[in-house]
Amino acid sequence: MASNQPHIVIGTPGRIYDLVKSGDLAIHKAKTFVVDEADMTLDMGFLETVDKIAGSLPKDLQFMVFSATIPQKLQPFLKKYLSNPVMEKIKTKTVISDTIDNWLISTKGRDKNAQIYELTQAMQPYLAMIFVNTKTRADELHTYLTAQGLKVAKIHGDIAPRERKRIMNQVKNLDFEYIVATDLAARGIDIEGVSHVINDAIPQDLSFFVHRVGRTGRNGLPGTAITLYQPSDDSDIRELEKLGIKFIPKMIKDGEFQDTYDRDRRANREKKQDKLDIEMIGLVKKKKKKVKPGYKKKIQWAVDEKRRKTKRVENRARGRAERKAKRQTF
Repeated sequence: MASNQPHIVIGTPGRIYDLVKSGDLAIHKAKTFVVDEADMTLDMGFLETVDKIAGSLPKDLQFMVFSATIPQKLQPFLKKYLSNPVMEKIKTKTVISDTIDNWLISTKGRDKNAQIYELTQAMQPYLAMIFVNTKTRADELHTYLTAQGLKVAKIHGDIAPRERKRIMNQVKNLDFEYIVATDLAARGIDIEGVSHVINDAIPQDLSFFVHRVGRTGRNGLPGTAITLYQPSDDSDIRELEKLGIKFIPKMIKDGEFQDTYDRDRRANREKKQDKLDIEMIGLVKKKKKKVKPGYKKKIQWAVDEKRRKTKRVENRARGRAERKAKRQTF
């Protein structure tokens, strides 16, 4: 390489940085620098190495970053190297594929391990991926399901590369029917034939939800995604729904999946109770007294007008918040 530098270099951050440190790779002559899957680079702990490489690059070059998401922790890196960047966002017709049935099942009052096992008995998967939020949870669930006699693989960051390769070969040979995995470990692997996805819990980073569900329903084939939730997850579910993700509420009864009530049925059924401010309380009290009919109508109009104004203010504030959430700024 000393006498004949390559035109294009493709590699992992660690290996490229080794070549830079040894002087074998003359990156000070580079014209373009590309960071692919930047969010994954951050999550896997490689961003510091990428930062060191970028620090050795000439100032006058094209800097390109590709990322499925732009998490908050990635933004300092982007601000450091990108000045007034051009943002290109690939639009999709739907957030998740139309071929996916997206189900929501409550875990309230249930043992989650037993409930997931019940799901496996009601499903007939070709291959199912069960996503968990932590390595500890992956170990726990893998041990439980294996003890129930299921063929289960496990993939997370603490699995050695050689062992992971062996597991993936077994997956391709259909030695397993279920794979318990963390988000980061699964992002780097391509697994074909996933008929079902189970979310053991809603991901801590909501952007991972689409990545998880997108493992099934590929190439026009049908798929089923099942998300387990508890009442404390309601705000996260609402955020996902704001993105256009629709859930179908389900339950398991007599070993079969059945439709159930929407989780918001009570809130939708009950009449909304508006809190009255001091001014309106005074108007209402006056209305209850014996007054002339004409004055009574004026009080009614004032109460109604006050409510209309409050509703308009709330709608404008909600609209501003939604527009702000759609913007992506560094």
